[in-house]
Amino acid sequence: MKKWKKLTHVLLPTLVVCQGAHAQSSVTLYGVVDESIRYLTNTTKAGDSKIQLANGGMSESRWGIKGEEQLGGGWSTFFKLENRFFINNGQSDTYLPFFNEAQVGVRSNSYGQIVLGRQYNVMIEGITIGGYGSNPWIPYDFTFQPEVTLSGGIWTSNQVQYQAHFHDVMFAAGYAFGGTSPDHQAYGSQLGAAAAYAPAGGPINFGGAYEQSKDSINGATSKAWTFGGSYYWDKTRFALGYIVNQNDTGFSNFANGPFTSAGLTALKYTDFARRRMIMGGITQQFGPAWHFAANIWRTLQDGKTRAKDGAAWQYQLVADYNLSKRTDVYLEADYAQYNGDLIGAQLQGIQAVGTAQKGTQLGLSLGLRHLF
Repeated sequence: MKKWKKLTHVLLPTLVVCQGAHAQSSVTLYGVVDESIRYLTNTTKAGDSKIQLANGGMSESRWGIKGEEQLGGGWSTFFKLENRFFINNGQSDTYLPFFNEAQVGVRSNSYGQIVLGRQYNVMIEGITIGGYGSNPWIPYDFTFQPEVTLSGGIWTSNQVQYQAHFHDVMFAAGYAFGGTSPDHQAYGSQLGAAAAYAPAGGPINFGGAYEQSKDSINGATSKAWTFGGSYYWDKTRFALGYIVNQNDTGFSNFANGPFTSAGLTALKYTDFARRRMIMGGITQQFGPAWHFAANIWRTLQDGKTRAKDGAAWQYQLVADYNLSKRTDVYLEADYAQYNGDLIGAQLQGIQAVGTAQKGTQLGLSLGLRHLF
């Protein structure tokens, strides 16, 4: 009996401490599962069409684990690990690392947060906090989202990013370490900043970003910048944005980004000196369940030679119905016109989508998406 009392005196304080620590921390499993039946025209130079169960829907399917621990005094630490996968065959996205996002950070309620690891680049931060990305009611990273290509592909590795929200202003600044060449530490690096005015519940958001990347092999520079905004009138949203990419002649390899050298070639990043995109969209919500959207993108390319000049118009219509808070069905239609060197370029946003092999391409998707 005495031994039992002694054991109780030892264990009870330990259990109380463990319960307290558990109450101050959390780990969450989350994800998006999105699949569609996809029809595409002009998928070959002969003009063949195809219909298939796509490797995903409008949102890339992914699962992730995120957690947070309260440190006291308004401070906390957090982490996030996220994997992208193809829902039609269950394989991880072959173009991306297994954990496409992998980060840890520290957060203050008063001073913002610092995030370390593989994460969104500041171009995407500028578009999202500026509020002018397409189809804002669904998870980002779409199959047909041309602004993703001009943002530099969303993710950057080896990055330290500071993010803050002061009153109605949001700010982010990031630096990705290069060091692929011992004699040239700046090779392969990236720096940038984004800012936006985004009042809570206000009708207007606007913002922008600037980013500079160095080629991993020769230090050539790629620059990108964007600005735009959105306006809400009741349940109608109007958005307008502008994006510019500008490359030095030698830029062809960026190891910290989501694309390999071969991927950059497929995107025709090595072909242009400058790309400009203007994008706009209208989103309309009807009741709690229906969303409709119409989007348009205009891209102009100045090639490194005249033969590599190009232009494109891209259009999209979306109808989305929420079956519940976590599940929705949608019908999406897109049409693109390509000229010059942009025929065969990947402007839809991710590499896994087939590119048009002729001057036009029509796409239709019927999809089902679930969030958990």
